[in-house]
Amino acid sequence: DVPVLISEDIVISQPAKILNFLRKQKYNADYELSAKQGADTLAYIALLEEKLLPALLHTFWVEAENYCSVTKPWFASRIPFPLNLYLPGKMSREALNRILLTRGGPPLYSLTEVEAQIYRDAKECLNLLSKRLGTSQFFFGNTPTTLDAFVFGFLAPIYKVCFPRVQLQEHLKQLPNLCRFCDDILTCYFRLTVSGHSPSGQDTADVNLQKLTQLVNKESNLIEKMDDNLRKSPQHPPRKLTTLKLATGGEEGSPLNRLSP
Repeated sequence: DVPVLISEDIVISQPAKILNFLRKQKYNADYELSAKQGADTLAYIALLEEKLLPALLHTFWVEAENYCSVTKPWFASRIPFPLNLYLPGKMSREALNRILLTRGGPPLYSLTEVEAQIYRDAKECLNLLSKRLGTSQFFFGNTPTTLDAFVFGFLAPIYKVCFPRVQLQEHLKQLPNLCRFCDDILTCYFRLTVSGHSPSGQDTADVNLQKLTQLVNKESNLIEKMDDNLRKSPQHPPRKLTTLKLATGGEEGSPLNRLSP
């Protein structure tokens, strides 16, 4: 299940549980919202899950061409063998069952009718989001909130993934303020820019860090080899120096004529 938050030994999945955990840790993006804005947040999140999520699931997991050419190989490449042979198909069946269970009642009985309806609902939802965002940077001003995170989580996959069948993506790209919203968040809050390249100066920093790491590794290997050589070399006990006598005149027992170690 994604998204997943790992904090030390705690593993939390599902957005609602992650948000509750963060709030308990004193991280709350909605701290400055009014009661009305908080109610709007809950309403729009419910709208996303009811109207947009079915179309998102269908685009990724049910649309045959998208699933076979993008979703299945993408997820299978990240799942260890032999689960990668089974789990993508299971996830596809679960997505279809969820769509039919929530949207397949009367008067929509055939899968074709269900598909047409969920895409109509999704496009209507995108239009409502575009109207609500308007010309603002985020949904409640100049600071991102929980609603911005939810909307971005739904829109970014539709906006960025290259699918063969892109009817929902085409509609999203006709709403420039939502596209700008995704671009701004990708640029500001993720390491890669929209073009897929690192931000200015990041490449140089990464190269320098890589060189430094290689240098440290070489020095560490050299020290280890020196230690090994010292341990393998034959060890001799220290020699005791013999007493030396000066071969000069004078009394033999004079302290000036004897060198001791």
